[in-house]
Amino acid sequence: MVDAGFYLSAVAAVVWLIVLLLPWRPWSVKEVLEADSTGYEQADLSDITVVIPARNEEDFIGRTLAALEHQGQGLNVIVVDDESTDGTLAIIHQSHLHALKIVQSGSLPAGWTGKLWAQEQGLKQVQTPYTLLLDADIELRPGMIKSLKDKQSAESVSFVSLMAVLRFDSFWEKLLMPAFVFFFKMIYPFALANRPDSKFAAAAGGCIFVETDVLRQIGGMASIKDALIDDCTLAKTVKSAGYKIWMGLTHGVLSQRPYGTLRDIWEMVARTAYTQLYYSIALLLICTVSMLIMYCLPLFGLFYFQGEAALFCFLAILLLVLIYSPVLRFYAFNPAWGFALPLIASLYLLMTWTSAIRYWKGERSRWKGRVYQKI
Repeated sequence: MVDAGFYLSAVAAVVWLIVLLLPWRPWSVKEVLEADSTGYEQADLSDITVVIPARNEEDFIGRTLAALEHQGQGLNVIVVDDESTDGTLAIIHQSHLHALKIVQSGSLPAGWTGKLWAQEQGLKQVQTPYTLLLDADIELRPGMIKSLKDKQSAESVSFVSLMAVLRFDSFWEKLLMPAFVFFFKMIYPFALANRPDSKFAAAAGGCIFVETDVLRQIGGMASIKDALIDDCTLAKTVKSAGYKIWMGLTHGVLSQRPYGTLRDIWEMVARTAYTQLYYSIALLLICTVSMLIMYCLPLFGLFYFQGEAALFCFLAILLLVLIYSPVLRFYAFNPAWGFALPLIASLYLLMTWTSAIRYWKGERSRWKGRVYQKI
């Protein structure tokens, strides 16, 4: 037991040291694009169309549309009402946007996910060079669209995506949501995704600014119509077609959707966690062993190991706290929250197993009253 503990603790410490020293620094927050608050009121946005799929979003769609009024001049907006049964449509009609078009979604065809089908119908109405794919619960700070357009123009990037600031109101949101961004960055390193010579691709579906012709060149959303992780799949498809993509963090894209309870977050993660592992039992087991060694073993070893094994565990914990701290600081959290990362990782691992168990029972995912069965 002592020998095994020594070697496993050493592995954990060495792995975290390697992560710290990786040249692409997946833990860093250097890829950032903030809202440009200077002169955005006069910015000409007539060459941009915002496409918003909305299904039962009465709690959020009003603020989403209101925020678009403070982005610039001439912005076009298309909202696709995806068979809403609440007050979503009535709230959309109350908007003061001058160039707002409402599209009533047709019934969901076989083989499509609901969001992508709604986006596809909206894209057919787009007549501008640029499209902003925006989720119905996303509020943009004034000048954010101007920043996206300037980024595209300055760096000739065909596809720009920003990770929204998640809500951090409840205890569970404070505990788990910064780690959601951290784990995402570890799985999809932004620096690698942003390199044209790398095969990595990443995106956050809440806010994607893209050249309209690029979407048409890849076949629109029909090219990824059954994707559950549609944002990263779209980014990969665009990048594979030879276009330049960019992914970053921001404080100017805000998610209004609350995940106030542990159950809420559990359901959100379990919806696609096993999909990220390509429904592979082997990858699930590798993920499980890796997370147990990297996150859980160091904390366990502090209490049950002695000598050099305990020292390696202590070093591993210090390293993981150090590596997690940039994300925590970006969202104005005390880095001391990093000491909870072993517990956080354990919860995310259990959520992943929940996702896998549901898949084995025949369910790929569920969202907004729709259940996508195993193919």
